[in-house]
Amino acid sequence: MNVTERFLKYVGYDTESDPASTTTPSSLKQLTLAKALVEEMKEMGIQDAYVDTYGIVYGTIPATKQGVKTVGFIAHMDTSPDMSGKDIKPRIIDEYDGGVIVLNEEKDIKMGPDEFDSLKDKKGKRLIVTDGTTLLGADDKAGIAEILSMAEIIMQSDCPHGTIKLAFTPDEEVGRGADHFNIEAFGADFAYTVDGGEVDSVDYENFNAASAEVEIQGRSIHPGDAKGKMINALLVGMEFHSLLPVFDNPAYTEGYEGFHHLTDMHGECEHAQLSYIIRNHDEVLFEKQKQQFKDAADYINKKYPEGTITLTIKDSYANMRQIIEKDMSIITLVKEAMKQVGIEPTSHAIRGGTDGARLTYDGLPCPNLGTGGYNYHGKYEFACIDEMEKSVELLVKIVENIAK
Repeated sequence: MNVTERFLKYVGYDTESDPASTTTPSSLKQLTLAKALVEEMKEMGIQDAYVDTYGIVYGTIPATKQGVKTVGFIAHMDTSPDMSGKDIKPRIIDEYDGGVIVLNEEKDIKMGPDEFDSLKDKKGKRLIVTDGTTLLGADDKAGIAEILSMAEIIMQSDCPHGTIKLAFTPDEEVGRGADHFNIEAFGADFAYTVDGGEVDSVDYENFNAASAEVEIQGRSIHPGDAKGKMINALLVGMEFHSLLPVFDNPAYTEGYEGFHHLTDMHGECEHAQLSYIIRNHDEVLFEKQKQQFKDAADYINKKYPEGTITLTIKDSYANMRQIIEKDMSIITLVKEAMKQVGIEPTSHAIRGGTDGARLTYDGLPCPNLGTGGYNYHGKYEFACIDEMEKSVELLVKIVENIAK
């Protein structure tokens, strides 16, 4: 199979993760893809491929040259719960004309370069798009397809290489992808997550990240007799949100600018809950953002009865830059390989996070590589076939260069 065939096969699996679940993986349907990947890996000769009790797939390509550092490649199997990943109907555009793409004529769903900058340099390239009713799953099934396509090429070639470790994780999209990752058993000296966008980018900066849960206890009274008695939890929630900086919102931020993002709000008069994510590249500003949440909660609890708001903030992952910068050799390795396959290398500050951030802090240096996927987590997601193929070429070159 080539990388496109693999990708189209993998997006046929519904692997949406569930942030509300307490199971591991968060959705058991992820195990269906995990087991299929193990079988595929064994068929191509990766004899030790297996899925562990946490739903993580591991496998090894043995070295053909000794004294070479062991490299790992990692991608995640789950898709974002932000939009349905069930019954995905991908469509290939053989040569993008540079104009507006009609994703779904019946629902009048379109995308074009005026709205999406990611399309501006794709004229003449081959794209895979959605039908406008689901996400595509390039995040991160493109990464899986590229890693396994690289693995197949390496195993069928006679090029010398060191030991190559492969891993595919569940639940990255809900922040749990690295929770049970066995770094010691994985055995890599360093690794790369293949989970980004632009294929010319090797990224080693990411957000510091936290989640914030706001529980609001209201007081429900019959509205005909509510004066001076009712505390509407939904309105208190709206008031709490209004106390946060208005423009620290993902719709108004870019580059190194941080944000807080209200991901979910539900409830009734008696009780309500707001869920946020908090993000910033700068550690000092990150702590300031968390304090703003605490100050807002304190204000509400002084205005209303004590305990009206219960705030829980949990750190999720940290910016890996301060660790990677201590030894930039694994970044230099990628940039040299990029030049050799005709890519002009860049590095960007990731406005998100990867399993690699957690793994880096746990002792496995793990920057991020692009896949050629864009507009993640929604119906406008697409993948560029030309860039997926170039990613495979890059991964092969990285492996070859490590052995030189």
